[in-house]
Amino acid sequence: MSEESKVVEDMVLLLLFLFSWREKVAPGFFVARSWKGYDFSVLDSLTKKGYISGSRQAKSVIITDEGVERASKLREKMLAAMGSKGVT
Repeated sequence: MSEESKVVEDMVLLLLFLFSWREKVAPGFFVARSWKGYDFSVLDSLTKKGYISGSRQAKSVIITDEGVERASKLREKMLAAMGSKGVT
């Protein structure tokens, strides 16, 4: 996988996370869910890595606990990078 593909994958995961909502799927059990509107090859790669789950027929995906953790770290990294460059 090229470096550019890795960056695109990270950004898609971050966008999925930033626009996600918590959905109750069973008593006391919630998942992070997000609408999917991104390139299927990127979504397939995120699925293989265990960051999201869901079928191609569904209009949304579930962001796994691992995906939420990775996206949270990406968000902090992006915010820190933006702050260090004076971007507001």
